[in-house]
Amino acid sequence: ELRHRASPWQRNLGYPLVMLGLLALTGISVLIVCFHVLELLLDDAAMPRGIQDASLGQVSFSIFGSFGAALQVVLIFYLMLSSVVGFYSSPLFTRLLPERQDTPLTKIIGNCVSLLVLSSALPVFSRTLGITRFDLLGDFGRFNWLGNFYIVFLYNMGFAGLTTLCLVKKVSWAVQAELIRAFGEDR
Repeated sequence: ELRHRASPWQRNLGYPLVMLGLLALTGISVLIVCFHVLELLLDDAAMPRGIQDASLGQVSFSIFGSFGAALQVVLIFYLMLSSVVGFYSSPLFTRLLPERQDTPLTKIIGNCVSLLVLSSALPVFSRTLGITRFDLLGDFGRFNWLGNFYIVFLYNMGFAGLTTLCLVKKVSWAVQAELIRAFGEDR
């Protein structure tokens, strides 16, 4: 119903631009994770350990300088939003979605706890994937498992593989459905 009420500009320009932006952010995050996997294979310094001597403001945490730092921030916000959307899209947690003016207190508390857990895991998540080396001086690199090459490597490979699989599946199914609809074989 919302799609039918949208203006032609929104349908023909807004939605495709948003879709392209989401595809680009997903592709960039997969590329960064793939480069991080290569770094893991070639150099032990790529492991997500804590920063020994944090020199904030003196050295950039990105190879691309200010542009890279801004890209890291955008990717972290994208990962945060996509993890929240994925969490609430999960069949196990769809009942936790709040309803307008009809949400009981226990459901509000459950949402707060869920969002707190997701936001607490985000720095470790983005650091393990190699999206950023900055750990907000929280010493997230002190976790023992972050020093284990096999866990970090498999985590990165799992993210890259599953994200690519989901991306290909969504895009190819959408293209296939449009082709079927365009050729009139949906009747």
